[in-house]
Amino acid sequence: MAVTLEHPDSTLPSEQLSSRAAAEAYVGGVCFKLGPPALIGAELEWLTVHGAPSAPGRTDAARPLPADVAAALGLYAPRSIAPDSPALALPGGSRVTLEPGGQIELSSAPFGSAAELCQRLEEDTRLLRDLLESRSIRMVSASADADRQPERLLHLPRYRAMEAAFGGIGPFGKLMMCNTAATQVSVDAGADIAEVAARWAAAHAVGPALVAAFACSPTLNGAPTGGWASQRMRTWLRLDNARTRPPAEHWSDPVAEYGRWALDVPLLCVRRPEDGADWAPPPCATFADWLCGALDEEVGRRPTVADLHYHLTTLFPPVRASGHLEIRYLDAQPEHVWAVPVHAIDALLSTPRVVEEATAVAAPAAGQWSEAARHGLADPLIRAVAADLLALAAAHAATPAAAEELETAARRCRGGQPPAPL
Repeated sequence: MAVTLEHPDSTLPSEQLSSRAAAEAYVGGVCFKLGPPALIGAELEWLTVHGAPSAPGRTDAARPLPADVAAALGLYAPRSIAPDSPALALPGGSRVTLEPGGQIELSSAPFGSAAELCQRLEEDTRLLRDLLESRSIRMVSASADADRQPERLLHLPRYRAMEAAFGGIGPFGKLMMCNTAATQVSVDAGADIAEVAARWAAAHAVGPALVAAFACSPTLNGAPTGGWASQRMRTWLRLDNARTRPPAEHWSDPVAEYGRWALDVPLLCVRRPEDGADWAPPPCATFADWLCGALDEEVGRRPTVADLHYHLTTLFPPVRASGHLEIRYLDAQPEHVWAVPVHAIDALLSTPRVVEEATAVAAPAAGQWSEAARHGLADPLIRAVAADLLALAAAHAATPAAAEELETAARRCRGGQPPAPL
C-alpha cells in the first residue's frame, strides 16, 4: 500500500502556488520525468506475524508491535517507527517501510534490467527475513489477511486521517490499509508526450488481464460477503472512486491531464505543520478549491508546493504517476513466483512495438477492472487475454530464465489456475 513520492517534505519549497495553471504544470513536471525508458523498480509487501502461525501462509498469530520491528531492523528501520534511525538502505539498495497494519515493504532502487532488480530484491528479502526472525517476526507471502480483523498499528496523523476519511465510505479503507499486500512495478514514463501516452494507455489496457492472471487473494477476513478472486483489488475498487479508480485510460497528453485530474480530486486531509496534526476538510472540497481561496476561512492559508506533494501521495489510481509510472494493481505473489509480474511488465513495455502489440492484445478485456478482480481467470475472455499477454511477454523477455517463468505462467492461466504457493 505504498503511498509516498520520492521527495521528503524537508526538501520541498514552501512557497505558495500562484495559480491553478501553475499547479497543473508543476504536477506534470514532477509526476512525469521525461527520458528514454531505461529503469525498472519494484515494491514487495508481506503480511507479518509475531510468533508462529498454525501453518505456512496463515496469519493466525499476533501482529508485531512497531517497537519490535524497529528493534529487529536496527539501522534499517524506517523513521515512521524509529524517528532517530538513519533508515539505511539494505545492501541491495532496497529501503524498508512499515504499513499501517504491520505489513513490511521493500522498495527497491531503480535498476537497468529486471534481472538485476530481481536479484537484488531477492538478496534484500533474505536479509530482511533474517533480521525480523531474530525477534520472532515472520513474513507471510499473502496478499490478503484471511485470519485477522483489521487493526492499525501506526498512529501517525496521516493514517488517522485516512482511516477517518475512508471509514465514512465503508469497511474497505481499513481493510486495505491493514490487511492487504501488493506487488508494485515502476517503469519510466517515456521520452516524449507521444511515448508517455502510449505507455500510459498500455499500462492501463493490460491491467485487468494481469489483475486476473496474478489474483491470489480470495479470502479477506472482515470483508463483506461475496466471492472475489482478488479481494485486495476489491478493497481499492470499492474504496473511493474519485481517488482510486483510473482517472482516464486513454489520454493524448497524460502529462497535462494528470495535473488537471489531481487538482480535482477531493482533499483527503490538510496538514497542520504547527502541531503535527491533520485537519479534515469539508466533504468533496478539492485541492483546486483550496488553491482558489474557497477554503480560506476554514484553513487560514493557501496551499504550498509541499501541500501539493502531500496531496499527490493521497491519490491511489491503479497506475500512478510518481516521476515514473507506478503500476499498483497486482496482488502480492507467493514467495517462489513474485518475480513473474515484474518480468511481465518489463517485457510488455520493452519497446514501442511491443507496447503497441500488448495494447492490441489486451483490448478485449481493457477497462474490465471489476470483472477481473471478481472473477479472475474464471472469466473466459479475461483468461484468454491474460494467457496471450503472458505469452507475448515470454516472447520478448530479456532473459531465457524470465521467458521460461512467463511461459509457465501463460500455461497456468490457460488452465484457469491462480498463482499458488509450493
